[in-house]
Amino acid sequence: MPDIFPVSRFVSESAAADLLQQVRWRDGVECPRCRSDLTVRNGSYRVYQRYLCKNCSRTFNDKTGTIIAHSKLKLKEWYFTIYVFLRFNTSIRKIEAELDLSYRTVRRRVECFANALDAPSITLSGPVEIDEVYVSAGLKGRERDQASRSRGLSTRGRGSCDSDKPPVFTLVDRGADERYVVPAKSADESTVRLLLADHEQESLTVYTDGFRAYEPLEDDDAFDREYVVHGDGDVNNCESHASLTRRWLSPHRGVSKDKLTPYLRAFELRRELYRKSGDEALKHALDAAL
Repeated sequence: MPDIFPVSRFVSESAAADLLQQVRWRDGVECPRCRSDLTVRNGSYRVYQRYLCKNCSRTFNDKTGTIIAHSKLKLKEWYFTIYVFLRFNTSIRKIEAELDLSYRTVRRRVECFANALDAPSITLSGPVEIDEVYVSAGLKGRERDQASRSRGLSTRGRGSCDSDKPPVFTLVDRGADERYVVPAKSADESTVRLLLADHEQESLTVYTDGFRAYEPLEDDDAFDREYVVHGDGDVNNCESHASLTRRWLSPHRGVSKDKLTPYLRAFELRRELYRKSGDEALKHALDAAL
């Protein structure tokens, strides 16, 4: 059985640097400034290989131009933070205690990683399930230049980004076996149409519940609407995925609304790591952010 925890990558900086080199230059070394592949080795910088670009005459190393560049933290600490955050959904508080670092340092590292992840490109082949869930996402933290925390816990039912209960849409593309989790400012017809806009079929079959924002799809020739009745015990794939979304956000005790999008991109990346070994999962996570 493959190891779920890549211990060998956390034991030394040289081992961590070797992994960075493997992942970043898997298609060959390329200058991060001019994108030329006319490069040669040019000594070393600590445990990192240095290179000289023959096209622009600039030097660089394995970290140049990445989220790890200019960081004073050890590379193995970066790896540990990224890995346990994704693989085990570990809260920032727990990582802070494990590494004996400040909360702000760990939080910035996690957010830097999550912000580096690409937005999903949604192209639907269908049929497609769509559903929405409302999460608590207000103003998190008490900084010197910010007001105290606000949460959307005092209101019930459907909400919006302004009321600190933004909707998070889940789309399950049965044809392509893909899942997308997308936060929105509000759950209305325009948002639904935007999410379903790019599809391959002339008439896309869409499975929805009875929420009124989906009703206009019935009068549109571009869609063939089908119903999923939750009250009859019919739990669709979207509902199952939404429960996983809530579980992902739970340890972080209400993600700030302006950080919700990158946290959900990290959640989708986590799904890709599910059946990978520890070493392959760490490589995949690094590749997604470099």
